[in-house]
Amino acid sequence: MTWRSALARLLRFWRTSLQFRTVAITVILSSAAVTIIGAYMSVSIGGNLFASRQEQVNSEAVRANLIAQQIFDATDDANPVELATLGVQVQTAVASSTTSPGGTGIAILRSDQPPTPQILQPTSSRDFPDEVVTPQMRVAVSETSERVFLQSVDLPNDAPGLVAGSRLTVPSAGLYELYLVYDLSDAERTLGFVQQTLFAGGLALVALIGGVTYIVVRLVVGPVRLAAETSERLAAGELEVRIPEKGEDVIATLARSFNGMADSLQQQITKLADLSRVQQRFVSDVSHELRTPLTTIRLAGDVLYDQRESFPPATERTAELLHTQVERFEVLLADLLEISRYDAGAVELDLEPTNLVRLVDDAVDQMGSLAHERGSEMVVVAPGGYFEAEVDARRIRRILRNLLGNAVEHGEGRPIVVTVDSNATAVAIAVRDHGIGMSESDVEKVFERFWRADPSRRRTIGGTGLGLAISLEDAIQHDGHLDVWSEVGTGTCFRLTLPRVRGVGIARSPLELPPQELVDAPPGEDGPS
Repeated sequence: MTWRSALARLLRFWRTSLQFRTVAITVILSSAAVTIIGAYMSVSIGGNLFASRQEQVNSEAVRANLIAQQIFDATDDANPVELATLGVQVQTAVASSTTSPGGTGIAILRSDQPPTPQILQPTSSRDFPDEVVTPQMRVAVSETSERVFLQSVDLPNDAPGLVAGSRLTVPSAGLYELYLVYDLSDAERTLGFVQQTLFAGGLALVALIGGVTYIVVRLVVGPVRLAAETSERLAAGELEVRIPEKGEDVIATLARSFNGMADSLQQQITKLADLSRVQQRFVSDVSHELRTPLTTIRLAGDVLYDQRESFPPATERTAELLHTQVERFEVLLADLLEISRYDAGAVELDLEPTNLVRLVDDAVDQMGSLAHERGSEMVVVAPGGYFEAEVDARRIRRILRNLLGNAVEHGEGRPIVVTVDSNATAVAIAVRDHGIGMSESDVEKVFERFWRADPSRRRTIGGTGLGLAISLEDAIQHDGHLDVWSEVGTGTCFRLTLPRVRGVGIARSPLELPPQELVDAPPGEDGPS
């Protein structure tokens, strides 16, 4: 697993898990707060430790300077041997007066000055770090008016230290400098222990906060997750499922409200389902029951229609109207029966490999005379390719007749272009007219049953208002899509996309909606130039 996939899974888990997100945010904010507080405490404690040790070193350095000066002042005239003895005596006295736990280094150095009658040779304790006493410090000590000059240094063992310098006056020997070096390793160890304690305590506190947050969030999110799972089961059709009701708190109130809503929804869905079944049964029964009298009426009407020329003109016209309306009634009954089959889920497809270009050619030939009467020219565009697909040819013909009939009805006498194209997974048929078109609100309703874009518009080729609804159901039964594009004054394009093999997903439609070449097709003689 690469770090990219791991990061993607973490981000997906972050987006989908409220519990993880809440705990993570709490831990992050708590860690930031503990880090800030711990850093402040560490800096504060370190500063206080250094200040206290600095104060202790300063007081010891002052005391050491007084002791050394008193020893030198006790002898006014000393020879070189006595001065050397005094240097050792001062070093011993100063060492015994210090109480620093880290040890103290002592050095007495001669200041830069004119020659004097006597000279006290520089002396220092064992392992005194000479490099920490820099020339700059010696100048500062010799020029300072304070009794003690302090400077922070790094000792050779990488431990922090303080150097205290002060001036001494040795009779007959002139000015000297007393340096005391204090090791602050003990303060550093103390600060390290405090920091480790703060770090461990901070980790424990963050872990405790995270654990408490996890428990609290689990108590809150658990019922919410259960409600989400229950709602998904309700949406899947398990209308009997409910949320357990426990206690009297807000979560219990949520459960009771949810269960009440579920009961109400179940009752409404049951009523609607019963009503739908009654309606379906009614439509189916009425359609079947009407077939017998309609057949009788059709036979009688055919007899009258065949003999219409022997009737007076008014009776002849009546026979023609009767014949036309009986045919329309038969189509309406057939569509109602087909819709009832879809509603009842009783539709079965008769699939077989079919060349859709031939189906399109047949449909165009059947509608050609009607299109010619309306002044529209039908053009079939088939670039070539796969084309063959497993379909129910009867239902595809019905879709094509509906789409071509609508194109002729609303094409305003302009050209109608039918395009067939395919790819490895799908076949698409697009029927494009250049007529009146539809608005966006009309496009959203075009597949509704019995809907008409303009109820006042007179239909010239009949129709029941169920053609596009049935066409959509036919496309869905084939695991395909029936899409529409339209613009007012530009025209309309319906696109039927079907899988080449039913059950195999459609990667993409072979035709755009609408195809660019179709949009730019030239208008008819009556169209705009």
